[in-house]
Amino acid sequence: MDIAKADLIEGLAKGLAVLESFDTERQRLNATLTAQRTGLTRAAARRHLLTLAHLGYLESDGRYFWLSSKVLGFSGSYLASARLPRALQPTLNRLSAVAPESFSAVVLDGHEVVIVARAGIDRNLFTTASGRVTAYGLHVGARLPAHATSTGRVLLAAQTRTAVNAWLKGHALQRMTPKTTVDVRAFRALVEQVRHDDYCLASEEHEIGIHALAVPLRNASGKTVAALNAVATQGRITSAASMQKELLPLLQDAAREVRPLL
Repeated sequence: MDIAKADLIEGLAKGLAVLESFDTERQRLNATLTAQRTGLTRAAARRHLLTLAHLGYLESDGRYFWLSSKVLGFSGSYLASARLPRALQPTLNRLSAVAPESFSAVVLDGHEVVIVARAGIDRNLFTTASGRVTAYGLHVGARLPAHATSTGRVLLAAQTRTAVNAWLKGHALQRMTPKTTVDVRAFRALVEQVRHDDYCLASEEHEIGIHALAVPLRNASGKTVAALNAVATQGRITSAASMQKELLPLLQDAAREVRPLL
């Protein structure tokens, strides 16, 4: 949402940017690291960190800061009140009852996708064919790079070509695995293919050994409001092609089922 500059409270925006600078890559930050991640001066970053700690949103050992459990109040309130997760959860539960995969509903947030509802596989980790343990896509609130995920491509394909070009402008596509598409021209072609197919299969682009299949979730007026995906490892799916054959009809049926609810 765009607002007039006079209506923007810059201090609040900076404080939220400090909170958002904590992620799975950097769970503990000091003033210097926070300044680097937010663009604030070190002195300003320190004041924001101390204020957030004073308010209870951060904990600290005197040098480093980390998120406190108080921030969960925001996610809890969202999950309790937001219509989208509540509308989708029964369908996700049904999918997980008929197929041994992880199913998620995902929305686009900038250059990342965020899981807002999920079901399936009652553990927090996958072990890939290579033996690597990964937390790919398995908890509500998880954020993943949109360009390397099936859901991100589905959500981008729902936008206009002009919007996709703006999304790509000035944004480097990070290589997550040897199979990640990082060439901008090739990525545009992938988005076009998803727009044509109305689904996306991403094989080992975010994690080696992980296949992900996604379809758009549209509301009654035809607007894409989220993406629905299934995530599987090579241990449960022999190939990306077999995943598409087994799970695409399930996802498409589920998308049609929830459309009147969105």
